[in-house]
Amino acid sequence: MDFRHLELFIHLSQSLHFGHTADAMAVSPSTLSRAIQRLEQDTGCELLVRDNRSVTLTPAGARLQQFAQGWLADWQHLKQELKHGDDSLQGRLRVFCSVTASYFLLPGILERFRSRYPRLEIRLETGDPALAIDKILDDETELAIAARPDALPAKVHFVNLQTVPMVFIAPTSPGPVSELLEQRPLDWQRLPVIVSEQGVARKRANQWFKAKGINPNIYAEVAGNEAIIGMVALGFGIGVVPRVVIDHSPMGDKVRVLSASPALKSIEVGVCLLKKRLDDPLIRAFQQTALEPS
Repeated sequence: MDFRHLELFIHLSQSLHFGHTADAMAVSPSTLSRAIQRLEQDTGCELLVRDNRSVTLTPAGARLQQFAQGWLADWQHLKQELKHGDDSLQGRLRVFCSVTASYFLLPGILERFRSRYPRLEIRLETGDPALAIDKILDDETELAIAARPDALPAKVHFVNLQTVPMVFIAPTSPGPVSELLEQRPLDWQRLPVIVSEQGVARKRANQWFKAKGINPNIYAEVAGNEAIIGMVALGFGIGVVPRVVIDHSPMGDKVRVLSASPALKSIEVGVCLLKKRLDDPLIRAFQQTALEPS
């Protein structure tokens, strides 16, 4: 098997989008397609199910994804050891992420990273996830753990780590909002809504309301998912957040998930960085560590 073909396959198995992978890996769609076909020939299995709208992994594809991630990570680690030794990597990396991401994504990555590269310093900054891409473009951070925007800037490289559902949330406590939610039919236009000021989460909310022909009653626009869940828990309205925020919030037991049809579109959460930094040894070390199975 060709290492490059495996790298392309791993990215495609995470993005599930030929166009996104071709752009991110700097290859043409036809080159990407040929690489996948060659892997299917080598394995004797269909790895992907494709149609005009989507790409999904077959069971064989999921197995190859797991194998390839471990194999490539071991190979890169061995090359680094043979060339320099792990302890030779030193310096500082600035990493930006949301408070929630610092709970559910970063701990495992940082634990592996610190044990492998003890002389590398991580400067972690938390804040509004909507600011992540701008911080990358403005060189305020080398790496960001953030949601992939629908239109990724050409200068930015994105590696998907996890697909996260978006959900509507409501307070569990009695009050005016809970009373509105009990009415049938449910009048979405009367419900006070708390949303992000900007970013992918705000776009997901806007897309849903537009598709339903609803002019939402925006009660508040706030920075950060933690602020949304806090205001919803206090009974100020309903909100739109990534599902994982509820699972890791100290106020998660004070909100509930609302059923919505259709469901809100999910978001891809991963590592963002400038493409020009891809050859930086510190960046490569972090990216390889992040892609390893937990």
